[in-house]
Amino acid sequence: MIRVLEKSIADKIAAGEVIERPLSIVKELVENAIDAGSNSIIVEIKNGGKTYIRVTDNGCGIDRDSVETAFLRHATSKISSVRDLDGINTLGFRGEALASIAAVTRTEMITKTKQSPEGTKLIIHGAEVISNQFTGCPDGTTIIVSDLFYNTPARLNFLKSDSAESSIIIDFMSQIALAYINIKFRLINNGNIVFSTKGDGNRYNTILSIYRQKEFEYLVPVSYNDGKNNLEGYISTPATSKTSRRNQIFFVNGRIVNSKIIEKGVNEGYRERLFEGRFPITFLFLETSPYTLDVNIHPNKREVRFGDENEIITFISDAIKDSLGTKEAVVEVKNVFREPEPIYIEKKHKEEQVDIKKILSMKRESHNNAVKNIPEKGKILPKIEIKKDETNYHLSIENPVSRPFDFDELKIGPAIFGTYITATDENNFYLIDQHAAHERIFYEKLVAEYESSEKVRQPILVPIILDVPLSVKENHYSWLDSLNKIGYTIEAFGLNSYIVKEIPTYMTISESEMFINEFLDNVEDTTDLKNSVVINKLITKSCKSAVKAHDYLNEEEIKALIKDLKNCINPFSCPHGRPTFIKLSQYEIEKMFKRV
Repeated sequence: MIRVLEKSIADKIAAGEVIERPLSIVKELVENAIDAGSNSIIVEIKNGGKTYIRVTDNGCGIDRDSVETAFLRHATSKISSVRDLDGINTLGFRGEALASIAAVTRTEMITKTKQSPEGTKLIIHGAEVISNQFTGCPDGTTIIVSDLFYNTPARLNFLKSDSAESSIIIDFMSQIALAYINIKFRLINNGNIVFSTKGDGNRYNTILSIYRQKEFEYLVPVSYNDGKNNLEGYISTPATSKTSRRNQIFFVNGRIVNSKIIEKGVNEGYRERLFEGRFPITFLFLETSPYTLDVNIHPNKREVRFGDENEIITFISDAIKDSLGTKEAVVEVKNVFREPEPIYIEKKHKEEQVDIKKILSMKRESHNNAVKNIPEKGKILPKIEIKKDETNYHLSIENPVSRPFDFDELKIGPAIFGTYITATDENNFYLIDQHAAHERIFYEKLVAEYESSEKVRQPILVPIILDVPLSVKENHYSWLDSLNKIGYTIEAFGLNSYIVKEIPTYMTISESEMFINEFLDNVEDTTDLKNSVVINKLITKSCKSAVKAHDYLNEEEIKALIKDLKNCINPFSCPHGRPTFIKLSQYEIEKMFKRV
């Protein structure tokens, strides 16, 4: 017998798809607050959000006549026709959030529009309206959600501990605050303020106010536009990396997303700059046309689909490579002395000595960690100002400014220990690893040969015979041409066999045979001929060909090496991911001599 489910049962089932845990409620309510045009959002949770969640905003509010309608399933103000789904510009749009929340909690909404003389207070328990009355309240909306899953207690067993659920919510709020830097966010957990942002439009300030780890103070800014896509954000230098992707945070059109496509772009951008198994810190904010984006592929809206995935991968990669080619991305020796030291900050044309311990103990809303590193003379780093009023100190940190690294500014000196070439510019001292630098030069030369249209081939005395499946032979016109382009000479040799007469010069016979067999095994999926076998071979060959440590170079050889390094696409690291050179700032040197 087939029957239509009762509304209460259907609501609970539907809510299960949208409300998985307390985070789901916080996410939906905060996104609604952002869509409502708020510039101030306060979130308070207790017991990991299981017993209490409150979200207060100063947005447009809801008309009294629409308050109950807002809690009906598929009721929304954000789309009105099917055409709107092709270009979604809001965070919410399905009209499922409030209905799903109300179905499994005790919910109270207090809301008022700017035009209305008084507000509305609506109480709903388990999707049933308990009361709807007038109330006095400020403009905007407050929603209080308590007793999550009180009417579906079995689902409580699937939640994590209070601290674990709190941690997940804190992560989300930290991320959403980065995306909307013109909104003041405050997060309160069990009565304690976790963080509070200023909403001053400064993303770098916001990062430092939320993520107080030391390495976040030295991020490199990203700003890149190709006419169709725009990317802003901050990334770490190759000197700073993590063992997981936890610190890789992506936004697309203001929406926090998990994206394998953006990950691929990041990986490509850092290729040859990081060791395998290490991951950079990234805060990336991608803006693209909503008409080339599908955000309606998962209930929690954490996943998106791009119209042209390869275009996005290339765009992200190019943006990262561009940023890592700046002066600020060079590996720098810092914090030679770990102990806190007095710093001098200009105040009203007068130098005043301030103990850094004192600054670090000041009010948490100030970006305290950033004052540990003061820019040396002439260097472009985050600018720090301290202003004092009657009661407190306030720190203001300007965005760091990037500029390209200019080899022509270097004054080349002698090599030390027969390994490290010395150089200086106006504000920094450099050590250049001659082996790593020469590896990079040789590697890019070999890659250029590998990718060139005309390949130098080497004939082999005993040809290689290949037997391929009939399905692969049927499509041989495509893969034969691909293999020919990378340096093979192959001809048909029977029903489903081929003979290899010449191989690329940068491979041995065994390597070329291993490569071609692997290529044919994956011929249907292979789109990138930069196979790992080839790349690893080029890296090994460049390493063997490069000058070694303790190979003493004369002045002309040093100058020639630096000139060749200057012309490299990526002069900052060897093919293994090690830095080719590091810098020691004038400020750090003066610290060693106790001059500052």
